[in-house]
Amino acid sequence: MAFICLAPVNNFSGMVRFVYDGDTIILTDGQKIRYMGIDAPEIGHDGNESEFMALSSLKLNRKLVSGKRVALEYDSQKTDKYGRSLAYVFLETGDMVNAILIRKGMAHVLLTSHGLKYKDLLLEYQRKAITEKIGIWSNQEITEHKIYSGNLNSCRFHRSDCPFGKQISRKNLVIFKSLKDAFWEGFSPCKHCKPQV
Repeated sequence: MAFICLAPVNNFSGMVRFVYDGDTIILTDGQKIRYMGIDAPEIGHDGNESEFMALSSLKLNRKLVSGKRVALEYDSQKTDKYGRSLAYVFLETGDMVNAILIRKGMAHVLLTSHGLKYKDLLLEYQRKAITEKIGIWSNQEITEHKIYSGNLNSCRFHRSDCPFGKQISRKNLVIFKSLKDAFWEGFSPCKHCKPQV
């Protein structure tokens, strides 16, 4: 399986000291990096259960980057609301870790209102993983037919009973008839009502 190789990476940003989960790492200089454009399943804390494939996502991320030198590439949005740096993370081979995790079905695309430089590539990889039913997409519930409300402005989708979904203006409203349809278009699940695969 070939992944994106932009060029041999010569400008390394640091060494990975710790892999926090499927989409977050800490470098040896203490900088916390959240992978731009993707969202991996959440690992349960404080007695909460982990989401489907969360530990597999963490394991693959560790295998890819733990103890390795990485290069970071930033997009228009440099940090998230928690103060973490948002970046595309590249290995010495030039392979983008964000893209590998999407292609292996260990995360889904997370669009932002600021746009994503690699949106088309990440969405292409997500669609391949959905079609092949691998990783998070191996859960059969993705084909379940229900109505979901999508917001064109935030690129989030909601269950029909979600209060946030009910607040979407008509001009920003898009209707999806399955989880697959919403993910296929690059929409991410609402963190409140949690329509998940």
